[in-house]
Amino acid sequence: MAKKPGEKSRLFTASLMRWEKKNTRTMPWKGEKDPYKIWLSEIILQQTRVEQGKPYYERFIRQYPTATDLAKADEREVFRLWQGLGYYNRCKNMLAAAKKIMNEHRGRFPDTYEQILDLPGVGEYTAAAIASFAFGLPYAVADGNVQRVLARYFGIEKEINSTAGKKFFRALAQHVLEEKKPAVWNQAIMDFGATVCTPQKPDCRICPLQKDCFAFQHKMISRLPVKITRTKPSNRYFTYILLSWRGKTYIHKRSGGDIWQNLYEFPLVEESGFTEIRQFFKKKVVQSLLKGNSTKNLLPSGTYKQQLTHQTIYARFLHVKISKAFSGGGEKGFFPVAMSDLDQYPFPKIILQYISGVDSLKILK
Repeated sequence: MAKKPGEKSRLFTASLMRWEKKNTRTMPWKGEKDPYKIWLSEIILQQTRVEQGKPYYERFIRQYPTATDLAKADEREVFRLWQGLGYYNRCKNMLAAAKKIMNEHRGRFPDTYEQILDLPGVGEYTAAAIASFAFGLPYAVADGNVQRVLARYFGIEKEINSTAGKKFFRALAQHVLEEKKPAVWNQAIMDFGATVCTPQKPDCRICPLQKDCFAFQHKMISRLPVKITRTKPSNRYFTYILLSWRGKTYIHKRSGGDIWQNLYEFPLVEESGFTEIRQFFKKKVVQSLLKGNSTKNLLPSGTYKQQLTHQTIYARFLHVKISKAFSGGGEKGFFPVAMSDLDQYPFPKIILQYISGVDSLKILK
């Protein structure tokens, strides 16, 4: 006889709470009650695997042990510490949130769900995580791990990445929450999704939910959860020009609504595809950039690639010796920096790959 919805929910919660007692993942922030440290770990783990995020978390805690320390930090230094994690808007919002905690909450991390949610860069999932882990408040998390477990167990075919789907799964997560132990419950269901009910090849053999799992019983494991198909990533082609003058080169800070805001880069020409070098230097945009500066062009680098969520970046680097100071770039604010000091600035991953590689040795000596 099929179980009633309410009974199935109670069995689901009870089974996972029993599972959590015997299965725990060791992470530096697990069991943490300091809301600042919990917040920091959650921001770092957005779009980042635990293994990759762990050393970043530890470095941030050492350098900025409180929200006030982070709020007072030099922005460039914070971005350098973040360098390599990607999705740099997270870092920008993290700094803004730290300043808000310092200025509006006198350095004390807010202790209500609504105030936590009001911090820049904090969404409903992160607010629920902080509220439950730090303050024991009854708010359920609904990240990708949670959505996957719920979709498979209850047989839900709503798209987990649609607006309606996200709202539905948040409500269902709240419905099955163990309100007396919200922190334990939230950790249990996330750990279960990360270690047993995984996206590919879940370990149904040892799953304590197997008997009542809709997806297992109906052979729908590979079909659930359902996601909206995203459009194919677009390709972009960047040619960076490293202008060499008196042992220095020129960089500026990216701004605007494009990728990599607040990171630094060399003069850039974007094309629909790479142009042969001789033809490239005849382009009006390149001539305008150089403004008649006599140049000596060295061999270009190889092609570098960086995969972002919705676009693929291909980049090459041209080393150009110039006869006088660079005056191009106009409002973009380029400034000279010694080659040996480039490591003091935060760059996108694709530029870091070049700077640290063999291709760059001829210019960075």
